[in-house]
Order: sequence, then structure tokens, then C-alpha cells
Amino acid sequence: MLKGELGQPDNGWPKEFQKLVLKDEAPFIDLPNKHLKPVDFDAELIEFKHKFNANLPLTEFLSYKFYSKVFEDYFKNTEKWGNISALPSTVFFYGLKPNEEILVNLARGKTLLIKFLYKTEPDENGYRSVYFKLNGQTRAIDIKDNSVKTKTDKKPKAIGEKQIGASLPGLVNKIWVKQGDKIKANQPLFTIEAMKMENTIVANRDGIIEQLNISEGTLVELNDLIITLS
Repeated sequence: MLKGELGQPDNGWPKEFQKLVLKDEAPFIDLPNKHLKPVDFDAELIEFKHKFNANLPLTEFLSYKFYSKVFEDYFKNTEKWGNISALPSTVFFYGLKPNEEILVNLARGKTLLIKFLYKTEPDENGYRSVYFKLNGQTRAIDIKDNSVKTKTDKKPKAIGEKQIGASLPGLVNKIWVKQGDKIKANQPLFTIEAMKMENTIVANRDGIIEQLNISEGTLVELNDLIITLS
């Protein structure tokens, strides 16, 4: 602010105070946008959509250009948790207490009445069953309690475009490729069995199988690393 990156206040800043803060750095004496690097909107918008999501609008790209790190954190959390903007801040940060009830307005005319009932003790894998009422109907969901230490081995998670992970928890009952295979986009890679249904995961790009990280017959959790591409 004292450097002038947010503009100039009326009559400027007190010179001695400004020099004390900036030390040997010279402040702007003109409009701050004159010091911005040019933006190739057409090229950078394509790059932005490739990095994040092809359906993101121009306004999200502008947010990224202004606050890159903040946007990356926002996008990562939105991908993981969905749109949580409708939750009250205290519930988001601290959760619900037993028998506490809240109203969540998702959209005009669409409101959820959520009441937290209770949670079970963690199992050997650190999962708790959480029971609540959603618009009067009792629901339950299993949630991993990361504060609980377990003796089970943790599998590495898939990170980046060259690592392919499990798209859902289940049993890897068939691997269709082997190390060194050249693969094409949309080629079947492995099959996961979950709830008596088989789900075949296909390649999203061309590549070469560098490593099979999991063998057939292995139980996996969401996003456990299965295949690494070169």
C-alpha cells in the first residue's frame, strides 16, 4: 500500500513514514497498472482452463490473475468438498454439536434442515459412522477420523497427471495393463469392484506404464495410487 500498488491517497503519504517502511525501495508516483506485465488473455485463459477446469468462466480467471495462491487453495478445496459457501462459518470451522440443528439455504426455495445426532467410536481403520437427520430422514456416513492413529498401512495417493488413482473405494479385481505397455487415451487400465458392481477406469491420455503400484486383489481407498505413467 505504501509503495503505491493500490493507488495514491489524496496528498500522498507522509514522506518520512513512507521512507521508513520502504527503506531503499522507491514508491510509485503514477498509476499502479502502468507497472503490471501485459496479459495475453486468449492464450492465458486457455492455459488456465487446462490447468483447472475447462468450464470455468472468465471471472474465475481474473480472480486467479489477481490472487493466484488464494485461488489455487479455493479451487483445491472446492474440488474436494464442493460448494461450502452455504454453511455457517461456525459450523464449517467447528462442526455441529450433538442434537444441534441448522438450516442451509442452497438456492432459492431449496433449504436443507440438518440435525447432527451422534457418531460411533472409530474402527480399526480410523473410520467413524456419523448419524444425522436430513429434512427429517435419518442418514449415516462413514468418515475417516485423521486424529486417530491406526496400525494399517497407508497407501500413497495419486498426485499429478502422470499418476492414476482409484476413483472410488473397493477391490482391484483386474488390471488390464502391465509395466512398459504403451497406452492410448480411453484404453481400459483396471477394474474396481464395489458394492457388487464393476467399474472400469480408462486412461485420460496417451502414455507408457512406468509402474504398477498395486496388484490385483488389493483393497483401495479413494485416490490410492494404482498406476504411474512415464
